[in-house]
Amino acid sequence: MSWLTEYVRPKIRGLLKREVPDNLWTNCESCEQMILVKDLRRAMNVCPHCGHHMRASVHERLEWTFDKGEFTRIELPKAPVDPLSFRDRKRYTDRLKDERAKSQLEESMAVAHGRIGGHDAVVAVMAFEFIAGTMGAALGEAFLAAARLAILQQAPLIVFTASGGARMQEGMLSLMQMPRTTIAVEMLREARLPYIVVMTNPTTGGVSASFAMLGDVQIAEPNALIGFAGQRVIEDTVREKLPEGFQRAEYLLDHGMLDMVVTRSELPTILGTLIGQLNHAHITPSAA
Repeated sequence: MSWLTEYVRPKIRGLLKREVPDNLWTNCESCEQMILVKDLRRAMNVCPHCGHHMRASVHERLEWTFDKGEFTRIELPKAPVDPLSFRDRKRYTDRLKDERAKSQLEESMAVAHGRIGGHDAVVAVMAFEFIAGTMGAALGEAFLAAARLAILQQAPLIVFTASGGARMQEGMLSLMQMPRTTIAVEMLREARLPYIVVMTNPTTGGVSASFAMLGDVQIAEPNALIGFAGQRVIEDTVREKLPEGFQRAEYLLDHGMLDMVVTRSELPTILGTLIGQLNHAHITPSAA
């Protein structure tokens, strides 16, 4: 009896109480089904049950987009830090410090270059994980750097958008990035280089009102939220009930605001094909 109580029973209890790691499973934000994290990563963060496209990190985007996941990140120009000495619940400088430590990013946009479908390309990715991908002076500098690099390499620029809009901590300086990024797009047009925008969930505010809607080709991921103001704000303003699915990618496609809605797994192939076609269509000044 002592052998059963002193040896066998503790062993059984140990097996029953064995803890499952917290990061082994996750839940889909849409259908709430449980998914093995390793299966979700293998599926590019797309739910295998309902097809919901979850958010992706900057590094994941770059790895999925470039051939064989090979790319070179560039160092981005520095922008003024806390030009307004802003403070809400904490100092803006402290908020930036915390976000950089948490996300391992310097700002809400990263730029890299490499090859997509065998073609040279420059890719700028917005980081929703950094203050909700908000647009400040640093993002404006990053976007301009991406456009200049594309012109230098005579390569197309592809931008992945994911943003909550302007960054209130920078006030008017944040709004000034709307015309600055628009000028950068115009620089690409003058150089006759393709500019492709891939809108992901969500793309809102000043980003959607500027460079996100100026692409030669406008692509979105399935069910991505795309718009300027929120649906409730619009309904309160116009005093009307908006249609089902308003501001979702499929609705915008049906109403001519997008060229295509593409699943994440198909996106690299589609981008490679588009770059090849647009490179032939856009005759560069040097070849003219």
